Amino acid sequence: MHNKVVYRIARGLRSAGAVVLRFNYRGVNLSEGAYAHGEGELEDARAALGYLRGRYPGLPFTLAGFSFGSRIVLRLGCERIGARRVIAVGFPTAYKDRAFLEGCTVPKVFVQSTRDQYGPISELEPLVASLAEPKKLVLVDAEDHFFAGALGELEREIASLNAG
Repeated sequence: MHNKVVYRIARGLRSAGAVVLRFNYRGVNLSEGAYAHGEGELEDARAALGYLRGRYPGLPFTLAGFSFGSRIVLRLGCERIGARRVIAVGFPTAYKDRAFLEGCTVPKVFVQSTRDQYGPISELEPLVASLAEPKKLVLVDAEDHFFAGALGELEREIASLNAG
């Protein structure tokens, strides 16, 4: 939650009129619990979404996540829970278990740094091409996985995605 990329994603969404909730997964920073290999973190995301949907039941919603969080929001969004779209920022291609993406028809937007060391474009482009529509790949000319030198551009791209 307390990193520059997550902050800029949230700020971009807020500037486009979205209500935003940022949270830490279990075991991150001062949160309780321990890493649960993606399963517990998926439950954390479900709980956070349940809280937000309870407060704003009539609003359409977008799921967005960065790095490991991008995998979690894609898993959650592909469960056909009614998300308007899923925005996966800095998707790490090293994780080969992608069964949750097969046949996923929720609108998927991947936003990736052109020099992402954990999700190289050469690995991400064929992955995105293989996915069911609708899908989109947005490349941001940045120095690394954390969008160094391009955080403002990342924020503008996120805002433009949610405005549409």
